[in-house]
Amino acid sequence: MSDFDWRSTESYQRAITSGEIEDFAWECLRRNPEYQRAYRNARSKRGQVTSDFRRRWGVCFRS
Repeated sequence: MSDFDWRSTESYQRAITSGEIEDFAWECLRRNPEYQRAYRNARSKRGQVTSDFRRRWGVCFRS
């Protein structure tokens, strides 16, 4: 994940010219209320999500 600062005008200008599509996709997804709700509901007691959740939302969690 990049060091994109969503509050910075300069970051947006840099992202437009050299940004990675994954960064934009993640910014949109993490702000989506439906995704947030699904994430809260899908987490196990250890904080992991199911493969169905990952497949539905097209995400891969890394540590």
